Amino acid sequence: MTKFKAAVFDWAGTTIDFGSFAPMGVFVKAFAEFGIEATIEQARAPMGAPKWDHIRAMMDMPSIAAQWEHRHGNLPDDSDVDRVYKVFVPMNEEVVADYATLVPGTLEMVKALRARGMKIGSTTGYTRSIMERVLPRAAEQGYTPDNLVCSDDLPEGRPGPLGMYKCFIDLVVYPPEAVVKVDDTEPGIREGKAAGCLAVGVALSGNAVGLTPEELAALPPERVEELRRAATEMLTAAGADHVIDTVADLPALLDQLEAQP
Repeated sequence: MTKFKAAVFDWAGTTIDFGSFAPMGVFVKAFAEFGIEATIEQARAPMGAPKWDHIRAMMDMPSIAAQWEHRHGNLPDDSDVDRVYKVFVPMNEEVVADYATLVPGTLEMVKALRARGMKIGSTTGYTRSIMERVLPRAAEQGYTPDNLVCSDDLPEGRPGPLGMYKCFIDLVVYPPEAVVKVDDTEPGIREGKAAGCLAVGVALSGNAVGLTPEELAALPPERVEELRRAATEMLTAAGADHVIDTVADLPALLDQLEAQP
């Protein structure tokens, strides 16, 4: 009998969209609608947060704030975030399904966890309207988690614990230490830790590395190790108890943890 009752997974960069590409160009395009030049690097920095908070964080970056003030006559405030957010969400809805391919090994991993008697939950920084485009594509590939908590389902999103609390209720699992939170971003790891869960970061498939499987495979081993180390340091600093390359490695990690007294 497993000591873990459930695993709760993030989506982009964790179970789908290896490299977390879907939102990147959309953030750049959404800001361009307002005459602001944002880079992919700036768009990646707050990844994992609810998308409104993500836009707020980008607007607080000095170069973007300065551009906004120069073009619009004021430093960006929350009403400006609302304006960009209203442009961003429909754009993201249009492209997200194109990036909803499962991370290799996801189905096998889910099968192994279910065989242990574990439930499969999910939380995301995406809105419900965006996830309505993702769910059918994931289901077509065989991935249907037992629940989904979106960024706009609750009054507060990541890095707070409310999304995980909702998972506890939906899945009827407790105590928190019997639940594993798996994520590729700092806010997602902090979400799990805030709720008292075991937090597992995924390094190579996530936002921190930002490469496709093919791009990653083409790199020399020493470069892959550099990327793995940097992502691991970021996730560990956020509170990750363990870091694996991708979700495909989770069953082996759980085997190790089960073997511990």
